Amino acid sequence: MPRLTEQEQQEIIRFLEADKPLPEKYRFLLFEDKREVELVWNGKTNEVCNIVLPFQSIELVDEPRAEKPDETTLQLDLFDERGRQRKGWTNKLIWGDNKLILSSLKNGPLREEIEAQGGLKLIYIDPPFDVGADFSMNIDIGEDTFTKKPNILEEIAYRDTWGKGADSFIAMIYERLVLMRDLLAEEGSIYVHCDWRMVGYLRIVIDEVFGSDHFQNIITWRRGPQKSHGLGYGHNADYIIYATKTDRVVWNIQTGELSEEYLDSFKEDEHGKYVTTPLHSGRPPKNVPEWRGVKPPLGRGWAYAIETLEKLDKEGKVEWSKNRVPRLKRYLNEIKGAAVQEIWTDIKPLLAKSSSHVGYPTQKPEPLLERIIKASSNEGDLVADFFCGSGTTAAVAEKLGRKWICTDLGKFALHTTRKRLIGVQRQLKADGEDYRAFEILNLGKYERQHYIGLNPNLREAEQEQQLEEKEKAFVNLILRAYSAEITDGFTAFQGLKAGRLVAVGPVNLPVTRLFIEEIILECRKHRISRVDILGFEFEMGLFPNLLDEARSKGIDLAPKYIPAEVFDKRAVDREQVVFHDVAFIEVKPIVTPGKKSTPPTVAVELTDFSVFYSQDANTDADQQLKNRSSSVRVEQGQIIKVSKDANGVVDREVLTKQWTDWIDYWSVDFDFESKREIIRVQDPGTGEWEEQWTGDYIFENEWQSFRTKKDRSLELTSVAHECNPGRRKLAVKVVDIFGNDTMTIVEVTV
Repeated sequence: MPRLTEQEQQEIIRFLEADKPLPEKYRFLLFEDKREVELVWNGKTNEVCNIVLPFQSIELVDEPRAEKPDETTLQLDLFDERGRQRKGWTNKLIWGDNKLILSSLKNGPLREEIEAQGGLKLIYIDPPFDVGADFSMNIDIGEDTFTKKPNILEEIAYRDTWGKGADSFIAMIYERLVLMRDLLAEEGSIYVHCDWRMVGYLRIVIDEVFGSDHFQNIITWRRGPQKSHGLGYGHNADYIIYATKTDRVVWNIQTGELSEEYLDSFKEDEHGKYVTTPLHSGRPPKNVPEWRGVKPPLGRGWAYAIETLEKLDKEGKVEWSKNRVPRLKRYLNEIKGAAVQEIWTDIKPLLAKSSSHVGYPTQKPEPLLERIIKASSNEGDLVADFFCGSGTTAAVAEKLGRKWICTDLGKFALHTTRKRLIGVQRQLKADGEDYRAFEILNLGKYERQHYIGLNPNLREAEQEQQLEEKEKAFVNLILRAYSAEITDGFTAFQGLKAGRLVAVGPVNLPVTRLFIEEIILECRKHRISRVDILGFEFEMGLFPNLLDEARSKGIDLAPKYIPAEVFDKRAVDREQVVFHDVAFIEVKPIVTPGKKSTPPTVAVELTDFSVFYSQDANTDADQQLKNRSSSVRVEQGQIIKVSKDANGVVDREVLTKQWTDWIDYWSVDFDFESKREIIRVQDPGTGEWEEQWTGDYIFENEWQSFRTKKDRSLELTSVAHECNPGRRKLAVKVVDIFGNDTMTIVEVTV
């Protein structure tokens, strides 16, 4: 510790006695800190999230799986004869808060799987750096377009948390960058995409996290021409900060178009135009031999063996400088392209008419990610994107034979990526190329337990006790978010809203038939006729039969999903939390008995889908609409186009003319209970990781039909799937145009 003067010691004592913070200068006088430059922001801390939550596997996709398996194909191969994955790494698409996801990946059992793949070689992220941007999505409904607002979690994350200024954004990204650095392999790289608003701050943050010695480049990507405006120049470029974890890094030189400036630098001899490049690269090996009296220039190692250099020299391929430095001649007809520098002008921005455009507002062109992935990873390497948006990183990684992990906070982003990756799988299959399965994961009930303070590592009895202690606070939070009054005197009900009693389901379990039957019994006992049931999850197959049963007894039950937004105080305070009614799926199994020469088959016909969403459905909306304008809204399960003519006359047209208009995607698992969901949890006593069956099953996506930007059609009957005789459960999942998924299960005898 540096010696303090007596005056400085007395000053410190006065500040401590007054319970005041010490002046900034004492950080450097009291503590040794060799950093010459440091970025400081409000609330800066070195604490990093270390929470470990189990991942729930909610879906496995290996498209197309509804084919008859070839029993003769050897099971030892990684891919079968159709290019589908048999075993090995399964790519990960994860929904949730990436801070919790990163912490769980870094400190949890999945870390072993990552390390077994050689570690994470590349991370590319494109965080929402434009905090004033509009993250709404345009959804096609017939000939019209409906604007889907971001969910409240995205709104809070993008604007309220990261949008309070640069310090809030930096505080968010700093902790995540530290977690990403710790996840990276020693030879790993990271690319952080940003614009002119944040590039300066992020450069310093990355220097702090990765070290200034490991900063490599700020890549300038010219997105296209843009006119100047106001008193400044137009912004027509994005920036990608490239850094590495160590000096030992995966690197493959990429080439681009030969610019006129580069061509002007060519010399010419009797063999044609040529340019020279150094005959040295990389770190010098020990005891580098001299060649023709010339030592390795600038202390760097030879790129070629001495025998090769002798051969090139005899062929006239070596040019000697005045200082006797050898350089390799490269003729124009031998050059495929110029080595890419840090200004990229040859990658065009993504156009709306592009075949890869999926309608996502922040989507980046595939060639941009292709260059990055090729440069900083090799085939078979694992790459990641923790703000994956529309899934460009995953799509390009799959096409280039890389393994991947992608995450996003937005459920619609996950759904967009799922469809895009299935499309990639289909194309790879059509081209005869291999493709990998991917699984969709989330932190599910474990994340909810984290929000309300439950410790997932406690034993079951301890968890039950902790849950009971916090149940009252949890119920009050839900009721407040639902704008319901707390009520007493009932066993099954906790609240009252608009003349309807409210029952709140458990935080870590689905609402079951028994739970609802107890509600019906109490309704009949107290002559209650109207009830809202709030739950995070509902047991499969409850509806609509159970609602019809209650209705026959004079009871109107309205099941509603509790959204994750209830755990954010800001959303609750603003009364912005929306509890959607549970959607209903109706399906018809089609069983065809087997014959002597053919096995039995089962198909599924989708016959109905009901939703009850609302958005912008308020009484003043029509009055606020200007003359000669229109808007599209969601009101009571219908999408309505409201138009006002020049005279102020309002016309309301229903756009969702049939139930199929609500469906964006649906898929079938023809044998739902064939794959158990196994998680690994840490024993609090021994610290060992143990496998546990959650009691749930993984939805294996064996057939699907979905709309794309170019093809809006939808098949309503699945393929006929060959199967063995006997009883089985079919699971059908529907994803609506907002990205919300609903599942139902039907039992059939084949």
